[in-house]
Amino acid sequence: MPLEAVMAQAQPPPTGRRGRFSRRRFIGGVGAGVAGAVVLNDVEARASQVEGPVVTAAPDPRFSRMFELPAFANPTSSAVRAAMNDIGKLGGLLDARDPLHEGPIRLITNPELSPNNRDNLLTGMTAGTTFVGQFIDHDVTFDAQSPLGVVTEPTATSNTRDTRLDLDSVYGGGPSASPQLYSSADRAKFRIESGGLFEDLPRTSSQTAIIADPRNDENMMISGLHAAFLLAHNRTVDFRRANNLAGDVWFHSRRTIIHHYQWIVVNEFLPQICGRALVDDILRNGLRWYRFSRPTMPVEFQTGVYRMGHSLVRPSYRANLLGDRDANGAPAPFFGFIFDPAGESQSDPIDLRGRRRARRRFIGWQTFFDFGGDQTQHVRPNKRIDTSISTPLFRLPLQAIASGDPPVSLPQRNLLRHLTWSLPSGQRIAAATGSPVLGSASFPELRPYGLGLDASTPLWYYVLREASVFNDGLRLGPVGGRIVAETLIGLLRMDEFSYLNSGFRPSLPSQTPGDFKLTDLLRWARVDPASRGQ
Repeated sequence: MPLEAVMAQAQPPPTGRRGRFSRRRFIGGVGAGVAGAVVLNDVEARASQVEGPVVTAAPDPRFSRMFELPAFANPTSSAVRAAMNDIGKLGGLLDARDPLHEGPIRLITNPELSPNNRDNLLTGMTAGTTFVGQFIDHDVTFDAQSPLGVVTEPTATSNTRDTRLDLDSVYGGGPSASPQLYSSADRAKFRIESGGLFEDLPRTSSQTAIIADPRNDENMMISGLHAAFLLAHNRTVDFRRANNLAGDVWFHSRRTIIHHYQWIVVNEFLPQICGRALVDDILRNGLRWYRFSRPTMPVEFQTGVYRMGHSLVRPSYRANLLGDRDANGAPAPFFGFIFDPAGESQSDPIDLRGRRRARRRFIGWQTFFDFGGDQTQHVRPNKRIDTSISTPLFRLPLQAIASGDPPVSLPQRNLLRHLTWSLPSGQRIAAATGSPVLGSASFPELRPYGLGLDASTPLWYYVLREASVFNDGLRLGPVGGRIVAETLIGLLRMDEFSYLNSGFRPSLPSQTPGDFKLTDLLRWARVDPASRGQ
């Protein structure tokens, strides 16, 4: 069937259903200064004109709890706080102790140099999976309010992202509410700029990205992925116009990109992270533990489990094949640590931090995703899900922290957040869900703290060890996998216009008929190696 016909079929039909409109929270301004903005979604304001009333229950604007269980330890105890800081410090239990002195290239080409930080070579996950996970996280959750390590009630704390997987991190409030995101010459299309060789996010004179969520400029990979979504939307607008497809061009282009993105989450990302069998079981037999009356973000996902993605991060990456220059001025690959203190204050940092524009600062996606053919030789894996975290993540630049405040160790921040939410232990959740429980023998390194952490383990630490014990770090274990898969599928089930509830099938071009992968989206955005001639 021709693409335009399939796309026309994929559009949601007008309906005569009655119901209430939902209000959504959006970050609608520029950069970090917009964290508190609340606007009415332009899509929802015009929904009755475009596709009928939105009858789905409005998403809960606050965080929630999936399990009503006691905290893993006394969250106000100074001894517990000290233990969290010690476990998560540079050189602590979670530090993979990567030999950074070997340099970013050797840590990629010689993985044996980091025996504590193993590559995942078996499940189809690649280096790009890490940043797809980060992109999803930024689409559904942002805690800009609760103080780190200070006990706070989730149900009284705002989630400043729309909880649904609807790309509000990209689209903001739409052209009317977030005009700074869109082209002044064509309000249906995003602003997009050039970094010299290839695309870059639009930026102010101070290089602050003009995007709906400033976190999507934390590193080059996430900013490159965000730019790809902007270009994919713009090409869809062009396609609809060229083929005279009916309806509001911005709205329907947005809907097309959202549905394909949701398809990728369920059919590519979740099977890689949680396993195909678990995803299929939830789709077939329903949700067991994500039991809410409307879309909401549980803190067990937001802090306890989904931060498993930090274990996937490599110390260093090859950003592109031909963006840098060698000593003779010839094109050369650009390698860098994901974060390097030496890059601080550099206009073109030696690391892969975001918030900078320079000729070499673009992503060659053949390193991060498998495009097949000759490009397969370039792809690199991510790291395994285990309790070994790449050393650069213990020294984040302050600009990579949403609040701009220390501590700069990402593992410390994760563990202190367990105190903020008074999260239950991994063992209690495992028992409550009927999952196999890892006992004290699985956490001997936690006994010396004398706080019972080996038997009542912080949830994030627990699910990292669980993945290692049950699946050799190749994917999440039973507790982690269930919480991640049920939360993301649950959010889609509760959204009336998600792809799961619309009869949607992929309509954009793909390498596999009937399916759609992130590599297909990158091809549609024309940022793939073939489109770039690289």
